[in-house]
Amino acid sequence: MIRKATIEDIKSIHALLKYYGDKGELLARPLSKLYDHVRDFSVFTEAQNSKKITGCCALQFCWEDLAEIRSLAVREDAARKSIGKQLVENAFEEAYRFKIKSLFTLTYKPSFFEKFGFIKIDKADLPLKIWSDCIHCIKFPDCDETAMIKSLE
Repeated sequence: MIRKATIEDIKSIHALLKYYGDKGELLARPLSKLYDHVRDFSVFTEAQNSKKITGCCALQFCWEDLAEIRSLAVREDAARKSIGKQLVENAFEEAYRFKIKSLFTLTYKPSFFEKFGFIKIDKADLPLKIWSDCIHCIKFPDCDETAMIKSLE
């Protein structure tokens, strides 16, 4: 089941992102930033009222017609069950509701996003506004993620 994240979910989301961040498979987010962006997150749980987070995904609005899919993670013991796919499709639905025209992502797993029609682009093609978070990244300015974009029009 996919639902919007709550404040109570943030520590579980943080632990999940930290796990993959420590493995170098995504950029972990500081706990304080997760609280700042709790409204961006959706979570996958086993049951409707379950507190056990199996996966998470954030849709962050960057501009009137542009949003980013970020912090997509699924617990390793739940991999290959289409949870990541469902979370991305949920982000698409939310983006459509807000009339977003393009979605982008910065990822270490481009083949996953290619299945949804994302195409690789040069990071320089993204608006400067999205780089505000990047300045605080430990990998800045030597970002090794792949930039990808998908038109929703």
